[in-house]
Amino acid sequence: MKKAKTIVFILAAIAILALIKIFFLDDKKSQQAGPRPGRAQVTTVTAYIVKPEKLENRIFVTGTLLANEEVNLVPETAGKVTGIYFQEGSKVSKGQLLVRINDADLQAQLKKLQLEEKLAAEKEARQKKLLVISAVSQEEYDAALTSLNSIKADIEIVQAQISKAQITAPFSGIIGLKNISEGGYVNTSTSIASIQQTDPLKIDFFIPEKYASLVGPNDTISFFVEGSPERYTARILAIEPKVNVSTRTIQIRALTSNRSGKLFPGSFARIEFSLERSENAIMIPTEAVIPILKGQKVFISRNGKAEESIIETGVRTEDKVQVLKGLQPGDTVITTGIMQLRAGNMLKFASVQ
Repeated sequence: MKKAKTIVFILAAIAILALIKIFFLDDKKSQQAGPRPGRAQVTTVTAYIVKPEKLENRIFVTGTLLANEEVNLVPETAGKVTGIYFQEGSKVSKGQLLVRINDADLQAQLKKLQLEEKLAAEKEARQKKLLVISAVSQEEYDAALTSLNSIKADIEIVQAQISKAQITAPFSGIIGLKNISEGGYVNTSTSIASIQQTDPLKIDFFIPEKYASLVGPNDTISFFVEGSPERYTARILAIEPKVNVSTRTIQIRALTSNRSGKLFPGSFARIEFSLERSENAIMIPTEAVIPILKGQKVFISRNGKAEESIIETGVRTEDKVQVLKGLQPGDTVITTGIMQLRAGNMLKFASVQ
């Protein structure tokens, strides 16, 4: 009997302990489970209040400096070089004699023809006087005149050949290193030197075709060159009228002054220029934008709750993106915590910018 009472007492104690355990565990689980169904979830976020901003759409591209005029000097005729009349790396003027090729035979022909011209001219003058008094026929006078004109034409031919033996500067500029020496033989494929006009300089660069309608002649660009912190400016000179089908870009040529002589043709240029300006652009932090299947969206705060808004974006800067549609000034855009957000979530703001 005593043993039976002991067993009952033990069973009762176990039952009481089981009830206590069940009660406390259920209570603890209910606390860990969070808010009961039906209660809105609260998410802590940071936000940005949309306001109009000044936006300058700048693009950055690379380009190359080119001489305004450049030519590789080659002879028009073959022969021995009898004179070099320039210093390497010096400035030369348009029409300045640079190189002379042996033309002694041509000069001799020219003297002979000039003497013949003098005699033919005297004969034509006498025949003309005699024709007036009908002492000679018209046919005889015409023969004398034709002979004179023929000699003049021969003189022009020889003079043209002599001019080919004299190489002159086609424009004012700086001549480079010479590749010939006096006394050497040259032909029509021999490179004598290059001459370049370095003031002004051209700048060639390419921009994506989507910006084609935003640039035009006389627009101003800025650029930098390697090894110099100085900012230079240039004016757009011309735009290629077609798109490169391989790169989908458009070639642009600009012109810059180089009076200081600090810029050199062939240099690499880092170019930046403004395409358009807006005084009331809507800009938001890039981290607020969420890519979706058919575009982009953001979360905004509406009466303390999260709400989705589909947006259309435009220009991007280093840390912001322009919103063309979907937001208005004064909207509160959520910038952090957006991955856990769902439409309708209650919001708690850690900070608002």
